[in-house]
Amino acid sequence: MMVVLSGLLAASLAIGLPVGSAYADEPTDGTGAGTSATEVLDSLEVNGRAPKTGYKRTQFGKAWADVDHNGCDTRNDILNRDLTGVRHKWRTHNCVVKSGKLHDPYTGKDIKFKKGKKTSTAVQIDHVVALSDAWQKGAQKLSEERRTALANDPYNLLAVQGRANQKKSDGDAATWLPSNKGFRCEYVARQIGVKHKYSLWVTQAEKEAMAKVLSSCPTQTVPDYTGVKDSTAEKTTESEQTEQTQTEQSAEQAQQTQQTTQAPAPEPAPAPAPAPQPAPQQDVYYQNCTAARAAGAAPIYQGQPGYRSQLDRDHDGVACE
Repeated sequence: MMVVLSGLLAASLAIGLPVGSAYADEPTDGTGAGTSATEVLDSLEVNGRAPKTGYKRTQFGKAWADVDHNGCDTRNDILNRDLTGVRHKWRTHNCVVKSGKLHDPYTGKDIKFKKGKKTSTAVQIDHVVALSDAWQKGAQKLSEERRTALANDPYNLLAVQGRANQKKSDGDAATWLPSNKGFRCEYVARQIGVKHKYSLWVTQAEKEAMAKVLSSCPTQTVPDYTGVKDSTAEKTTESEQTEQTQTEQSAEQAQQTQQTTQAPAPEPAPAPAPAPQPAPQQDVYYQNCTAARAAGAAPIYQGQPGYRSQLDRDHDGVACE
């Protein structure tokens, strides 16, 4: 045994490795986690934005694929991770989230989530480094398998307010930052970690914007966790949910009783009927979800061009999931 150890030590010294490096654990996630975010930012390549030519959502694999093979799609994996007080759709093996509450890191607001055609879009899953941005900054050179991993990597995904997600679109740190200033350091540091992990570059304007944010938090490190650290949202037990629901129902019934005992107000004169408005024309039409995915449009949220209820099988406001 001593001979073997001596041989390894001699080999390490011969090639210039520090003593003990033959046994050192190599970092496996590639994010630079735990390291100064500013240092990792300085290690990223700085380059211009490449053309968006050829970008399609399908270049990053099937939307919300079950890449970890746990029987649950990525979208619901993230909802289960980031929401509190979660309730699941019956017979989905605790996968499909029916309701819950999100403490949105982008706005700092608490948002109630309820799965449904008109309500699901209140909470959306954001790619911290947008896929279009990634495509224009190095992802074109990645394999399809690697791009699929990027699109479904929990490290690059956060459940956020739908309006904030739509406003961000595919912007980088130079064009969009969360309105919640207390989250900006962590947000930028995670973008840096994602770009380091997948060998993506930054533009000069993007690097300057990131550096400006990090100047206010010089000790910020690249996150070594998924989700949001130290969320201020409180966990809600099932019994607390039931009690809260009963309280809300009692308050609503009391309000209705009070309204019925009050003298009814005189009815206002009927307003003239408004002139009929022409039905809005959809400027985008997809025959089916296959066509939508081929165009890189899936998933399509209600209100976005191309959305049709016929494409939204579970009527949760998100078509072609």
